[in-house]
Amino acid sequence: MYKRQNVNVAPDNTAFTVTYSHYVAQVGVGAKPTDFRKNCQLSLNVHVPQGFTYAVARADYRGFAHLEKGATGLERANYYFQGMSQTAFANHHFTGPANDDWQTTDTTDIDALVYAPCGAMRYFNINTELRVDAGTSDPTKTTSFVAMDSTDGSINTLYHFAWKQCPKP
Repeated sequence: MYKRQNVNVAPDNTAFTVTYSHYVAQVGVGAKPTDFRKNCQLSLNVHVPQGFTYAVARADYRGFAHLEKGATGLERANYYFQGMSQTAFANHHFTGPANDDWQTTDTTDIDALVYAPCGAMRYFNINTELRVDAGTSDPTKTTSFVAMDSTDGSINTLYHFAWKQCPKP
């Protein structure tokens, strides 16, 4: 089980950081059958100044992976506004053997940014997912895991906003 530890917003409102602990997907010795996949859904209620809208332009993720030879891992993030069918996602794959920190960055080109509808109050949702597959490793003898976590129990995920003015009515 993971816990969201903390959310901090930058003073200029261009970024926010989410700190996690115990956000781990694992397979093998000591793992339950459902531990191979973990996800975390963030729903952001962003207070937008009159006449503006926003999108998330970049997200930075960090964690640690221990993957036995033959095992694989995945970090995935989906981004979407409440009530809108348009969604963006990014996948980042890891292969074993690995026993190190990892960092991934999701970036969106300016012309592909999905902005909140002007004048509408919509939650912005970010659904992150961690997965591990034992592959050809032996899960009866070893454990493989991917964590959005660090050895001191917390890790930061940084999200960067893009702001723009709404067209005048």
